[in-house]
Amino acid sequence: MTEPEDMLTEPTTNLEKVVPEAHDFLPLLGTDHVELIVGNAKQSAYYYMAAWGFQPLAFKGLETGSKDRVSYVLRQDKITLVLTTPLKEGGELNAHLDKHGDGVKSVALWVPDARKSFEETTKRGAEAEFAPEVRSDADGEVVLSAIKTYGDTVHVFVERENYNGVFLPGYRAWNPDFKPAPVGLKYIDHMVGNVGWGEMNTWCKFYAEVMGFAQLVSFDDKDISTDYTALMSKVMSNGNGRIKFPINEPAEGKKKSQIEEYIDFYQGAGVQHIAVATDDIVRTVTALKERGVEFLYVPDTYYDDILDRVGEIEEDLEPLRKLGILIDRDDEGYLLQLFTKPVVDRPTMFFEIIQRKGAKSFGKGNFKALFEAIEREQESRGTL
Repeated sequence: MTEPEDMLTEPTTNLEKVVPEAHDFLPLLGTDHVELIVGNAKQSAYYYMAAWGFQPLAFKGLETGSKDRVSYVLRQDKITLVLTTPLKEGGELNAHLDKHGDGVKSVALWVPDARKSFEETTKRGAEAEFAPEVRSDADGEVVLSAIKTYGDTVHVFVERENYNGVFLPGYRAWNPDFKPAPVGLKYIDHMVGNVGWGEMNTWCKFYAEVMGFAQLVSFDDKDISTDYTALMSKVMSNGNGRIKFPINEPAEGKKKSQIEEYIDFYQGAGVQHIAVATDDIVRTVTALKERGVEFLYVPDTYYDDILDRVGEIEEDLEPLRKLGILIDRDDEGYLLQLFTKPVVDRPTMFFEIIQRKGAKSFGKGNFKALFEAIEREQESRGTL
């Protein structure tokens, strides 16, 4: 079995509550995995291995007795991705693909008790995706349950204390010869959900009342706006701070915001981006660019007065300027971040690379530069 400490999303020394306002009736140990429904799991797996440095872990398909779907499981440090494709026409997987294109279906949370997690959330109003079920094989058993969240996204509760297999029952180890080196990704820092007009507070209330989360920070259209587009956002966190879900909704602007564009093409609410942490963003971004990952363009003028705004940093500014890495500071320290262009065909899901040097925030000072960069991409697509 994977040792518990190896599964944590964000390193902490203990489980003491670091977000005092959160109510920990739902203990969450970390992000277990993220499942994406994709049009071709084999080719998607190759992309995440070759471009992103994920390592092959497990496989489920016809060879393992799975007749309706195939899944490839990839891991890099504490990040586990599951890429799933339907093998037959019809059914929920094809419906998800037809409506959304490639995108996140399940954000699976590692818990000590999947039955209790299901009971606590459903009695507080969560809609069940599926009731607790035991899956087992020669390596032990796993208890799974799931609830619905915004759009077609679900949270799966995974209890794996009594399992010693490679991933989950029904999967077998996958050990191909092709194993490009990792790029230094460590864990999922946060995952951002886009919801429709007027829905942000509804889903923040859901995370507060149903899952015991607390609001860390909020941004309104005065914080997050340009001449053209605007949005509002609130960041929800569980008590130990390992699970952080910013929730975005559109705000009125002169033109179509990035949130509206996402919702139009995803056809509803969903996971907008996954923020993955690194200890060396220059090395990580350099490797990703060399492997073909495309990032948003940041004008060179951004760096003209950046140190006046953020103060002294440990890094040499020139490599950050060359790579287009953004910098921001809060009361706790500073952070370095950069955003990819969409990694799927529709202008929907993308990734954020983040390195925290003490900062607990989410780069508020970079919002204007970031959104102007997104608007340039929207303009090129004709969707601004």
